[in-house]
Order: sequence, then structure tokens, then C-alpha cells
Amino acid sequence: MPTPDFIRTLRASAGHQLLWLPGVSAVVLDDSGRVLLGQRADNHRWCVISGIPDPGEQPAECAVREVFEETGVRCVVERIVAIRSGKEVTYPNGDRCQFMDITLRCRAVGGEAVVGDDESLAVGWFELDALPQMTASQQFRIKQALSDEPTWFAPMTSE
Repeated sequence: MPTPDFIRTLRASAGHQLLWLPGVSAVVLDDSGRVLLGQRADNHRWCVISGIPDPGEQPAECAVREVFEETGVRCVVERIVAIRSGKEVTYPNGDRCQFMDITLRCRAVGGEAVVGDDESLAVGWFELDALPQMTASQQFRIKQALSDEPTWFAPMTSE
């Protein structure tokens, strides 16, 4: 994902130190029950569409914007399915960050699945029984979006 301008500004003074950042993931389903995935250009992995909200942008607005920018698909947000912090990531340039991800279940309402920017090598709709290889974290997001369980969050750890 390209680095938003506000993060570039932070990096100018923070250097490579760890930044705690918001993230939004969108599990987009169509009327046939297929899921929309993108193959990332940076690591070639298939994943749900995700991004970083702009300052002041609501998570649902971010999800709708990112899905359209990256795939050309228009969607509406139905509900929050999971909230959790990810593991620390160190990028090749030495920048360190950790994301607090809000995963949203979304429903496609229009558009065509096409590569919309340079963040993706490919995008497409996948049947649930024919998903490409993905990380456990990506699989978890899809599983939670398909369930009718309440919003998932990690239990508190006792001290």
C-alpha cells in the first residue's frame, strides 16, 4: 500500500521508529457469495482489500474508498466483524509499524473487478471453496465475515 502523505510527514520527524497506525480491511461479498481479493504488488500475496484511513476519515468511508480505488467495485459496509492488533512489521527501508485493524463485512453493489492502481497485480472474485493460498490472518477475516457471531476481539490478558 502506498504511504499516505500524513505518514510521510510523521516519518520525517519519527524516523524508522515504531508507528501505531489504524487499518481497515474489507471482506467484500457479492450476491453469489464470492469474495473479492487482490494480489498485492509488494509481496504477491492474495488478501482482502485494506488500507489506512486518512485523518478524520471514518472506517466505513475508508473501506468503501479503498475497495473502489483498488478494484473498481462499489460496495456498502454491513457490519464490523473483527477488531484486532497485528504484529509489528518492518519494511525493507527500515520503517516499523503496527496496525490496529478494523475488519468490515461489505456487500458489492456495482462496478467491475479490475486492477485500479499499482498496489495490486490482480483482483478477482473467488468462490469460497476455491480461494487462493492466503495467510491465516486473511483466512480469519473471511471466516469472521461469513459468520453471524458478534464482533470478534481478542480477550484481555490478565496481569
